[in-house]
Amino acid sequence: MTKRKPSDFEEVAFVDFEFATELGERADVVCVGWHEQSTAQTRRLPRDRLTTQPPYRIDDQTLFVCFVGNAELGCHLSLGWPLPVHVLDLNPEFRCITNGRTVPEGRGLHGAQVYFNLAPTMDGKIKTDLQKRIAKGWPFTAEELEEILRYCTSDVDAMVQLLPKMLPYIDLDVALHRGEFVKTLAQMEHIGVPIDTDIYRQLADPSAWRFIRDRMVPQIDANYGVYVRGTDGDWHFNMELFEQYLDRHGIVWPRTETGQLSTKRKTFENMSKGHPQLEALRQLRHTRDKMRKINLTVGADGRNRTVLWPFKSKSSRTQPKASQWIFSPAVWLRGLIKPDPGMAVAYVDWSSMEFMIAAALSGDPLMLAFYLGGDPYLSFAKRVGTAPASATKATHGTLRDQYKVALLAAQYGIKAEALAGRLGVSTITAHEMLAQHRELFSTYWRWTHDWLARALDTGLMWTPLGWECRTGVIEFNERSITNFPVQATGADIMRIACIWATRRGLRLCAPIHDAILIEAPIDRIERDAALLQELMRRASRVVLNPTTDGTLELRTDAKIVRYPDRYSDPRGEEIWNDVLALLAEHRSSTPTPVSVQEREEA
Repeated sequence: MTKRKPSDFEEVAFVDFEFATELGERADVVCVGWHEQSTAQTRRLPRDRLTTQPPYRIDDQTLFVCFVGNAELGCHLSLGWPLPVHVLDLNPEFRCITNGRTVPEGRGLHGAQVYFNLAPTMDGKIKTDLQKRIAKGWPFTAEELEEILRYCTSDVDAMVQLLPKMLPYIDLDVALHRGEFVKTLAQMEHIGVPIDTDIYRQLADPSAWRFIRDRMVPQIDANYGVYVRGTDGDWHFNMELFEQYLDRHGIVWPRTETGQLSTKRKTFENMSKGHPQLEALRQLRHTRDKMRKINLTVGADGRNRTVLWPFKSKSSRTQPKASQWIFSPAVWLRGLIKPDPGMAVAYVDWSSMEFMIAAALSGDPLMLAFYLGGDPYLSFAKRVGTAPASATKATHGTLRDQYKVALLAAQYGIKAEALAGRLGVSTITAHEMLAQHRELFSTYWRWTHDWLARALDTGLMWTPLGWECRTGVIEFNERSITNFPVQATGADIMRIACIWATRRGLRLCAPIHDAILIEAPIDRIERDAALLQELMRRASRVVLNPTTDGTLELRTDAKIVRYPDRYSDPRGEEIWNDVLALLAEHRSSTPTPVSVQEREEA
């Protein structure tokens, strides 16, 4: 089958918008510039001259070229314009071309120009100054608007020059698939996640948040005893007390090269998986260290919005800014998710996604059998004799969670000493668990070793749908390389599911690693959730069965929340309830402001 080329389209339109956006709000369009290849003309229009339709073609015979397309497509949505049929976003293509390589000037449009030895189309300082001015928003003077229009068309000219340089590295059919995913993300950014604005406004109040941050320490730390109040009156995490806590509970904690206890966020995340009693402390530390104020970006319509940054990670997953995103590491914040009146949300996730992807990619028969049997983690425990044949998640939940941590960590090459600390078991026990993993899943381990050797020998890693990463320059860590195919294949599956769901008219709010959040009217949510589950299963079949009869698929689960209920994550429920209680305490201790009218009447 002949691959498509830009010349197969009647028109190629290069498009760039300039817009101002307040945090949490939709794009406030300032102007648009575009170049039509058929006429070789570049045009531009300020917002007040735009109509209800784009001034360029967006039909099936037009290739819409952009750079970071969720911005341009978000402007389409803000203006009420339809979205183009075929999107070629040069940003993910440039990221794919340079993934694992050093990029001197970054992976933005300017960085792409430099990488391909193209002269800048505008002076860098002028461009930076104009970006700052645009960010301040309206009104603009006539002179400012003229400069902004010139800046806009300079980016269009840059794309016109860039496309021929990049085309030899682009498979257009694959690129259009990525472009369609960018369209779905633009729609998710436009829709946003529904937030309980009443509670959010209270949390965002600086005095209330200071009160909560101060009071929640002794309330949560009562179970740990690792915080002390300093001479500055503030609470501080004390390493000596923390080490004493770990010793009391027999927890072996990872240390740095200098012998100090590691306090990295990832360390706390990993250790909390093996020691669930640490989860509240992990979230308290995150709240104290990273949340001096509530930075969620919530619009006037009560929707959490932030740039989802498609393809930003090496594995091609989206990477929204954590401090602005409701699905940040502070899982208790997810209690703010609340559907609007008459509406409901559904959180639909793939079950044991990483285990099954590893099983399917490697073709390990026992891993596949364990997954198809229903619960791979308990199946493993039963096979090695640590759980009875009758064990279920309800009867042996703690043991199951322990083996879940162990099996997933084993996939990514964890050492016995680290696993022992994470699980709170002896090093001998951890060695035995890893040896059992290697013995039972020998096919998987042969595949992993072959993957590592091939990646280092060829200098290239890839996914079933063409995402690539180079090794040997920036990326040469063994664990990271062996982690890549599972994570990146999961991203492939996510993209297909989101695209299909959008085509079927589902209202997607957010992608969350191995899950998708949608919303719908209450009377339709069960049907939409069921449809999404089926599409997510089909997406996994497409990726996991490229040459088979399509029998391998990922299972899915759906959690539906209807108004007036709110979403909750079990890991954050305790802290969420504490926060609500402290909010009530703050309200009761804060005098109610007296209005001018009330004072006059008094």
